Order: sequence, then structure tokens, then C-alpha cells
Amino acid sequence: MKQIFTWIRSNLLVTILSLALVFLLLGRQNISYSTPRMGVSLSPQFETASSGVANVKMAYLPPTGGGIAPVATQDRMVVKDTSLSLQVKSVNQNIETIEKIAVSAGGYMVDSNLTIPEGAATGSITIRIPSEKREAVITSIKATAVKTVSEYVQGTDVTDQYQNLEEQLRLINISKTKFESIQAQALRIQDILEVQRELINLQSQIDSIKGQQKYLEQTSKLTKITIYLSTDEFALPYTPDQPWRPDVIFKQAVRSLVGAFRSVATAAIWLLVYSPIWGAVLLVLWILRKKQK
Repeated sequence: MKQIFTWIRSNLLVTILSLALVFLLLGRQNISYSTPRMGVSLSPQFETASSGVANVKMAYLPPTGGGIAPVATQDRMVVKDTSLSLQVKSVNQNIETIEKIAVSAGGYMVDSNLTIPEGAATGSITIRIPSEKREAVITSIKATAVKTVSEYVQGTDVTDQYQNLEEQLRLINISKTKFESIQAQALRIQDILEVQRELINLQSQIDSIKGQQKYLEQTSKLTKITIYLSTDEFALPYTPDQPWRPDVIFKQAVRSLVGAFRSVATAAIWLLVYSPIWGAVLLVLWILRKKQK
């Protein structure tokens, strides 16, 4: 102990600086919100509140390692997207029929398109319907087709995302209440304006989070179904269930042969149409050659 006091006396300046640094660090860690009293300058308290908002912004980021209790299975929010590939007799007629099915089920059409090239007609339509009517609507849509080529369902669980937004909203509302209390007791115009600016920023964040929550609620209640339609099975976007299918290869070979005959016939038509030109050229060449002989 005597050696410690001897060292302190011989290093008095270092000891004082070390103690000052420790008190400074402890003071920064104990900073918290403090409501200003009437008649007291607001600036120090406002700075404290501002640092508190920064901490809130850090806190309401979505947690990476849990922190929110799991939700029961029946209460989870799952967004389902379904894709269907259907072979039909008339693409245009089926698009109209599917839209009527969606409307009768309480849904609506998102978008649709129709393409009629030289070969098979193709098209697609995207609808949104109430999630509880998904199975019945899909059954009705399949009944309008000649063949269901493929069906794909993708589910996305957004429950944790919704809960994270709820936690963000709670923390921002706490911060907003604190600033409203400060605003009610602020005296200086500069402090009032700064508090109002923070309140506007917080309200903007609240509105944004509520908008995201509403979007998640709507997408979980209204499932999306995208239907691809064509009169030709091989024009549909799907992955064959077998890597090698002789029947498909045969049909593709026949189609290629028909395409080759079509190309030859197209070339013959062009030659026939231009026959006056190339026929006249050949006639002139034949006359010139005959005169030379």
C-alpha cells in the first residue's frame, strides 16, 4: 500500500488525468432523457433527447438473433404465390373467363397480356383473390383448360417481419412521446423548431412502418395467382418432369420439318413474285449469248 501512495505522489499528473477520464466515461454512459423544467434553458436536454433518438434508431433495426417469441402456427402470416401453366383451346377466351372467376370470388385482375404470333397463341393473367378461396378458384381455373401442364406454389412467412415492424413502431412512439413532452415545456424558438423537426421525422417513420404493415396484411389476405396460357404445350414456361422425353423430341422434330418446308415454300413464293425481274435478266443474257454465237 505504501508503494502505491509513493507511486501516486511521484506521478500525480498522470493520476489526475486518469481519474478525469474515468469520470468522463461514466458520465457519458449515464446520459438519459431528462424533461426540462419551466424557465430552464432547453439546449442540453434537447441534445440528450437527440442522442436518445439515435439510440432508438439503432434499437429498432430487425434483430438478427431472435429476441421475439415465436408465434403460434395458426396466427402466422404466410404470403402464397401460385403459378399455373395451362394448355387451352382459346387463350383470349380463357383470359376473360379467369378474370370473371376472380371477380366472382371477391378478387381482381392485376394484369394480363395476349400474343398471337404465326404459331401458337400465348398469354398470361395475374389475379389476386382472398386466401381462403384459393383452392376453389384454382380448381375452377383448371376446369377451363385442356391440360394442366405445371403448377408451382411458393409460400413466404412474413410473421417475423411484421413483428419487427411492430417493435420499431413501439420504440418510435416512445421517442415521439418524449419529444412531445419536451415541446410542451420548451421556451426558446430554436429549441421548439428543432423539436418540431424531430417530431416530423418521427411521424414520417411511423407512417412508413404502418404502410409496410398494411401491405403485409393485404398480401397475406389476398393470394396472387399467375396463369400462363397457350394453345401449344411446348410454348408454356415450365420445366419437364423428365430430362429425356422421346414424345417431346418427336414433336419438336416434326415441328422443325414443317418449319423447313415452310421456309422452302416462302422462298418459292418470293422467287415467283420477283420472276418478272429475274426472268427479264435471264432473257437478256440468253439473247446476248445467242448473238455472240
